[in-house]
Amino acid sequence: MTQLGAVSGSNTTSIPHIHSATVRWILTFTLLFVHVCEIAEGIVSNKQMDTNHLHLFMPAFMGFIAATTSVVYYHNIETSNFPKLLLALFVYWVLAFITKSIKLWKFAEHDVGVQHLRFCITALLVVLYGLLMAVEINVIRVRRYVFFANPQKVKPPEDLQDLGVRFLQPFVNLLSKATYWWMNPLIIGAHKRPIELKKIGKLPIAMRALTNYLKLKDAYDDQRQNTEDHEKSQSIWRSMYRAFGRPILLSSTFRYLADLLGFAGPLCISGIVKHLNTEPVKGGSVVRDFDVYFMSSTELLQNTSVLAVLLFLALVLQRTFLQASYYVTIETGINLRGALLAMIYNKILRLSTSNMSMGEMTLGQINNLVAIETNQLMWFLFLCPNLWAMPVQIVMGVILLYYLLGTSALIGASVIVLLAPVQYLIATKLADTQKSTLDHSTDRLKKTTEILKGIKLLKLYAWENIFCDSVEDTRGKELTSLRTFALYTSMSIFMNTALPIAAVLATFVSHALINETRPSPSEAFAALALFHILVTPLFLLSTVVRFAVKAMVSVQKLGEFLQSDEIGDDSWRNGDMSVSLEACKKHPGATKAINRKQPLLYQMESYEQPARRPLRPNETEDVAVKVNSGFFTWGSNLSTLSDINICIPTGQLTMIVGQVGCGKSSLLLAMLGEMQTLSGKVYWSKLPVSEMLHEANSCFETDLSFEETRSKNRYSVGYATQKSWLLNATVEDNITFGSPFNKQRYKTVIDACSLQPDVDLLPFGDQTEIGERGINLSGGQRQRICVARALYQNTNIVFLDDPFSALDIHLSDHLMQEGILKFLQDDKRTVVLVTHKLQYLIHADWIIAMKDGSVLREGTLKDIQTYDVELYEHWKTLMNRQDQELEKDTEIDNCQTALERKTLRRAFYSREAKNQVDDDEEEEEEEEEDDDNMSTTTSRRSKIPWRVCWQYLSSGGFLMVLLMVFSKLLKHSVMVAIDYWLATWTSDKKPDSVPANGTANGDVPVNGTANGDANGNAPDFGNVTRDFVNASAAAVFSNLTNSTGGLEAAAGQPDSYYVPVFIILCGAGIALCLITSLTVEFLGLSAATNLHHNLLNKIIHAPIRFFDVTPLGQILNRFSADTNIIDQHIPPTLESLTRSTLLCLSAIGVIAFVTPGFLIALVPLAVSFYFIQKYFRVASKDLQDLDDSTQLPLLCHFSETAEGLTTIRAFRHESRFKQRMLELTDTNNTAYLFLSAANRWLEVRTQHDVFSKLPHSPQPCSIVAGVFSSVDRHHWGVPGTALSPARFRQSTSGASLPVGGKDGGLR
Repeated sequence: MTQLGAVSGSNTTSIPHIHSATVRWILTFTLLFVHVCEIAEGIVSNKQMDTNHLHLFMPAFMGFIAATTSVVYYHNIETSNFPKLLLALFVYWVLAFITKSIKLWKFAEHDVGVQHLRFCITALLVVLYGLLMAVEINVIRVRRYVFFANPQKVKPPEDLQDLGVRFLQPFVNLLSKATYWWMNPLIIGAHKRPIELKKIGKLPIAMRALTNYLKLKDAYDDQRQNTEDHEKSQSIWRSMYRAFGRPILLSSTFRYLADLLGFAGPLCISGIVKHLNTEPVKGGSVVRDFDVYFMSSTELLQNTSVLAVLLFLALVLQRTFLQASYYVTIETGINLRGALLAMIYNKILRLSTSNMSMGEMTLGQINNLVAIETNQLMWFLFLCPNLWAMPVQIVMGVILLYYLLGTSALIGASVIVLLAPVQYLIATKLADTQKSTLDHSTDRLKKTTEILKGIKLLKLYAWENIFCDSVEDTRGKELTSLRTFALYTSMSIFMNTALPIAAVLATFVSHALINETRPSPSEAFAALALFHILVTPLFLLSTVVRFAVKAMVSVQKLGEFLQSDEIGDDSWRNGDMSVSLEACKKHPGATKAINRKQPLLYQMESYEQPARRPLRPNETEDVAVKVNSGFFTWGSNLSTLSDINICIPTGQLTMIVGQVGCGKSSLLLAMLGEMQTLSGKVYWSKLPVSEMLHEANSCFETDLSFEETRSKNRYSVGYATQKSWLLNATVEDNITFGSPFNKQRYKTVIDACSLQPDVDLLPFGDQTEIGERGINLSGGQRQRICVARALYQNTNIVFLDDPFSALDIHLSDHLMQEGILKFLQDDKRTVVLVTHKLQYLIHADWIIAMKDGSVLREGTLKDIQTYDVELYEHWKTLMNRQDQELEKDTEIDNCQTALERKTLRRAFYSREAKNQVDDDEEEEEEEEEDDDNMSTTTSRRSKIPWRVCWQYLSSGGFLMVLLMVFSKLLKHSVMVAIDYWLATWTSDKKPDSVPANGTANGDVPVNGTANGDANGNAPDFGNVTRDFVNASAAAVFSNLTNSTGGLEAAAGQPDSYYVPVFIILCGAGIALCLITSLTVEFLGLSAATNLHHNLLNKIIHAPIRFFDVTPLGQILNRFSADTNIIDQHIPPTLESLTRSTLLCLSAIGVIAFVTPGFLIALVPLAVSFYFIQKYFRVASKDLQDLDDSTQLPLLCHFSETAEGLTTIRAFRHESRFKQRMLELTDTNNTAYLFLSAANRWLEVRTQHDVFSKLPHSPQPCSIVAGVFSSVDRHHWGVPGTALSPARFRQSTSGASLPVGGKDGGLR
């Protein structure tokens, strides 16, 4: 199909451009369904006649062919955007409407009315043809392609004008949406070449994080305006509903339709079994004028072949609606997650520095918000449609049960209802345990973050084991909660699996005691299917309650985070002040170069004040920054800085000196607005209009209007912190920091900071990737890179916070002379330097001396020498001591610098060799790809999950694995025995009963896997079709009645013969349900305990180089998101995998044994499944890897931003970092959406492929039931096999730190 062209490069050819396209597709599919009914009615009516009347069904068949042709014809018109060809369709609809209207008029004329089915079908066709004709007239009116002089040209959607958009689900036609046909090239192409980011492209505009962030932010801000009047706190729930309520309602509508269609399954199966060997009662008549038989609607529904076809169509439609509901919820959940991430990031950039420095908000808590809390809300959104669907399922299920079995069915239903409070109690206990687990998890992650941030100090003092034991203690408390959580989870699984068995036991035992007649097999197994549908909402109740509590906890944490303190208002930074420098006049003089051959004391004695430098062209005032009566604090009521009255002269070198801890760095942060202002004002000089316009254009367009930008802008400041902060990027990127690359300026900065010798030692020069905290770089090297960043930026003001603290004397002198005195001062930039190097005071234009959080003295060096002799003499004494230690320090510093570079060379020598080996391996792999050796690629892709899967199982203990496998095998064997015994019981005639008409032979449906589907606790999120489908699979035992003598030997036995055995089997099944649920959960708990212990020990005892080359966010992701997956998500996934596999095998085995004809259908199904899984497995793993690999940079970006907040805000680069976050979020969401679409692609093919290959058989009930049962089991087994090992790989490979995933639930 041409709609696939977008994936290969051309987006516009695959998208429908015709008006009312969706309405046309719906009407056309409805027309096809009505034609199928017309064909069925004609064939059945023809069988009632003595001779063949082809005109009863051949015109309907030709109409079906014509409608199918119109689908293909319209599809090609739609994708080619050539509407003139629609004129042929318009002519056909007109002719069909006229002919059907004449036929309907003739029927009415000869007293054929609504009591006849053919009349109703013809009336429906007239309506459909009329609507299709109206659609064509509307297209002609809108597009003007005929009968008008100027036809209208339609452009493709704005998203598709960008060829980078590859996710086409919102744009393709209805058929492609339902079948995910547009995914075919990606899935098939993945088998030849791995899927890369460029293949999945970008997201459509409506799905991007920026678009959804604006929606959520507007809803949240609207509440803020209302809170001033109504005094209500802002609610994230209300904001989410306002922003994303409509798609959730749409998904709920699809879910309602799917659930209602789900009840067609038991009814159709009951009808098939009931009428399999009986003749339908004639309810129609032969109309004399037409001399043909006109049948009634009830007569058609008594035909088993018609019921089988209706069952097929109902299942296809039900699965289609269910997949539509899944897709809408997944897309909405992803959009919500993107909006929340943008909201969190925007808040991080405004967080008060005191929150981060005082420990109120830690990096681990932020990582939890990003990696866990947003996902909890996303998963809850996936479950929302189930919340509304529960009442419908319960009410409809109880009504149909009473219709089938009467009072005894109500007794069985009452068992489920009476045990519902127990389910709810377990769910609430799970929720409480979940809260406790989350609290302990937060504490553990907080301690782990502290250890990782101070790992070098711990290793220096050999404290690894001490701090490791501290984390293990917290982990022990968490495991205690997890043990309770596992116990309640296993009880929840047990209740969900045992409830259907208990309900069936109560129903049939009470029926045997109350009623004199036994239920027919059709009623018995239809009721059995309905019990499974009734149990599904109760299972979902516990799941929804658990996820709802998680979501409420997450919303509470998000609310507290969003309400946390922010930095002060920037309105005082608009520069509305004009301050002269009359009080800060300086003596004329010249700047002297640093001369280490002369004592510092001599240099200071001969000091002359340098002349004042002229302003930069865009500077208009003498004072760059001024603080009046400033009192600042770090979050308490006690002021850290008191009575600050200073001015920073424009274009001059200002030095801030004082003892350690006197508030020098705090003063810089106070001027930057990072501290809380108790009183006073900080003024910045007015920003020129040209720079304001530039800043406004680069601001985050989603947050600030231009007027807001004008009122909040100020100079960006080149800021080098005392504690160096580096990006996880190249050396060049860390220095340029988003500014345009200027080669000459870059080289000058490198030389000024003495970085060239260090860069030459790196394996890839300045293109070498360095980590968040510097890859194998010493403190001095990291600090010089930070200083180089401040120098390179073309800012008017530069703040340098003790840049010499980690440098030796020679490097300090070089940086002072070349970087500050020459590069910055020659560029006429305002420099504020915090330093302990008093020898540099002779170069200062202005000096601020601090003591105990207050300004001790301010002025030039001459002023201080004149007016504060005591302070001046104190400085001279300190410099005299420095002179005595200078010679010794010089020798040590020389050795230290040489040692640093030698260490750097040695560290990168091994890395360079390793890179060389990696390059050789990459070349070999490229040669293999050129040879198109697909077997090598496939084997390399499929080896890893099995090894990691085995690693997970072995971590849980071999005894627990064996116990789990044995108990599950025994449980499924008992389930089959229960179904077999129930088939024997219901098919046997009571000694005193009159045999029913043919019901003892061929209408005994027994569910070989009926009770199996309720046995698991994996959140399949409302997939209720499989419940009654599996119940219908029991129909294969009807053939066992005819083919074996086992039932005949027991014929005529009373109920007292069957009831005890039935009670024993049900009791054994209930007991085994408890054992299997306990073994799976505690196997997962044991694995979680061992894996976290091994992970923590390997990380803590890893060499220092590991922490230099590995980003902190990547390590924390192993302890947060991946550990959460191991603890809580893998056990239910493992349970779902084993259950689905065993149910599939048992269903296929029983059906094949009883009905060998099923093997005919199984052969093409097996071939189809083989190729489907062959292509899906490879594509799914690639997309999973992309999802995980794109998530890691996002998490690292959050941790980088949180650690470098002051630097980012000083440089005014918030907009650039926000844009980067949005790009990373969109990239990750793109991979996630494609992975979800791939899973939907698999579901559609595993179900519809089976439905389309059902053979015509003399035993349609057995074939239909058997095939349907096997497909559903196989469908849920394939994704479990494909995704669970990938999840195992992510969760158990923490020591090697691969990329982690973000969920363990629905895709």
